[in-house]
Amino acid sequence: MQQLLQQMDRIVIGQQKNIRLLLTAFLAGGHVLLEGVPGLGKTKMVRTLADLVDGTFSRVQFTPDMMPSDITGSVILNMKTNEFETVRGPVFTHILLADEINRTPPKTQAALLEAMEERQVTIQGKTHLLPDPFFVVATQNPVEYEGTYPLPEAQLDRFLFKLVVSYPSLEAELGILKEHVPYFAETTRGAETTAAMSLERLKELRKSLHEVVVQDSLLAYMTALVRKTREDKRLLLGASPRAGIALMMASKAWALLDGRSFVTPDDIKTVAVPTLRHRLLLTPQVELEGETSDHFIQETLAQIPVPR
Repeated sequence: MQQLLQQMDRIVIGQQKNIRLLLTAFLAGGHVLLEGVPGLGKTKMVRTLADLVDGTFSRVQFTPDMMPSDITGSVILNMKTNEFETVRGPVFTHILLADEINRTPPKTQAALLEAMEERQVTIQGKTHLLPDPFFVVATQNPVEYEGTYPLPEAQLDRFLFKLVVSYPSLEAELGILKEHVPYFAETTRGAETTAAMSLERLKELRKSLHEVVVQDSLLAYMTALVRKTREDKRLLLGASPRAGIALMMASKAWALLDGRSFVTPDDIKTVAVPTLRHRLLLTPQVELEGETSDHFIQETLAQIPVPR
């Protein structure tokens, strides 16, 4: 896993923390929502992960006229054999990039619900299992809202993390420019990329997640954090028990990625914001005052005593 992390850091410049969180979600068996303005490398980050992992990859560009069958697949009549056959959609892959997911109507967005939660899809009443592992990374633009369909809470809750991709630092942006001189260096470097981790190794690491120890005091700490979000009147919607499970699994995966077999309070604090930010719904008045879910989570973390 460290080799995979190092290669991604080398190729995708200036997004070290988001890369680490992306791999944490991949290891934990969750899904990721990437949010950021165009041109920050969201698609490149996912493509690089797919290139470095020995698995299949599909990219779907979501549009307003897309139908659910365009993602899951459909049943058609084969004119040669005069028999019906199932044509599988792009969802049948190990890594699925759902690009600009908020540009497609809710009916099509919901087509991913069963796939993300159950690891299966239903086509014409017949259930088909998805490949193992199955990892969805969806992107959305937070600035341009015209012609978009905001993801409902049920869909957002299926994502383990919501990662905010921001502008790189001065040094990182200078490094990006150097990597693209000449411009075609992007293409030549991609051709030299080789797999840094096999799917079998990933499955072994996922099994070892059960061996990562979480002390009872830390479980109580996570429970207190989740329950605190339901008690604050500034929130219309707090975190559910599923959010607590996601927080625990993300903490274990972060610790394992760091080479440890135990979770620390710092692990929980690190993954708390990306795990909870999209599961909280603030009141309109609080939003008008400029508050964000990130600020609320940081405030809540400061209020709850850290276990010793």
